[in-house]
Amino acid sequence: MAQAMRFFELNTGAKIPSVGLGTWQAAPGVVGDAVATAIKLGYRHIDCAQVYGNEKEIGSVLKKLFEDGVVKREDLWITSKLWNTNHALEDVQEAMDSTLQDLHLNYLDLYLIHWPVSMKKGAVGFNREDLTQPDIPVTWRAMEALYDSGKARAIGVSNFSTKKLGDLLEVARVPPAVVQVECHPVWQQPKLHALCKSKGIHLTGFSPLGSPGTGIVKIEVLKDPVLNMVAEKLGKSPAQIALRWGLQMGHSVLPKSTNEVRIRQNFDVFDFSIPEDLFVKFSEIEQERLIKATVFAHETFGAYRTVEELWDGEI
Repeated sequence: MAQAMRFFELNTGAKIPSVGLGTWQAAPGVVGDAVATAIKLGYRHIDCAQVYGNEKEIGSVLKKLFEDGVVKREDLWITSKLWNTNHALEDVQEAMDSTLQDLHLNYLDLYLIHWPVSMKKGAVGFNREDLTQPDIPVTWRAMEALYDSGKARAIGVSNFSTKKLGDLLEVARVPPAVVQVECHPVWQQPKLHALCKSKGIHLTGFSPLGSPGTGIVKIEVLKDPVLNMVAEKLGKSPAQIALRWGLQMGHSVLPKSTNEVRIRQNFDVFDFSIPEDLFVKFSEIEQERLIKATVFAHETFGAYRTVEELWDGEI
């Protein structure tokens, strides 16, 4: 049973590998080696985004792995994301083409709207005065065109609240296949999880270990007492337990690491499962969103005056 969780089936029929390598805040000069290491260890899912600033380096590594016969393109699942500055109808295609060029690919397995936030075209960084009023239905129509063309084999959204996902479902011709959000034992997202389950949308958890290496997160998920108690009982690391919790919830998970030992450990989650009597204990963990994105809330600029508005109160 534990072995059977290497993939989840999407509403498109495609199978997304359940454990992917996250590349957010993986430094240039380091990220390429991490991707090569992960693929050689058996990872088949790499999560990228234009704004991470490292797609060119990942692309040259992928190209070399394909040329050397280490892995075939069709055996990999590559995700990327549309940045906030490219939400206009005419900019979506261009952003996708630029990502494909950087990654040396002719299609993506999954393309996501990175945030329900839009910014002025060409804006650099996270200045609040660059925030503009998003029009998600218009951006989604452009995403649907990428899906129709085959450049994106699946499309979805990232960092959407339950309400924003529900609103999108009302206007979408092609429903999102995936919603990628912060998800781990300290932020379990039960409402969003329930909506996804009822609508056949797959949930991918980013920061499944709570992003311990980013320096912006103050709560240490891996120190949670429930997690540590379960880890001790099962003879696993707290990180392995956090990832296994995600898999048993039905989510794919994207642990980010550039350390070979941890990249290996994070993939070693298929030969055990958390028994029901321990699994229920996760519901006792106090909940808090760690990635609040205060930078996208402003009284004057953009769509959201407060962080509560950005997340529709799910915070």
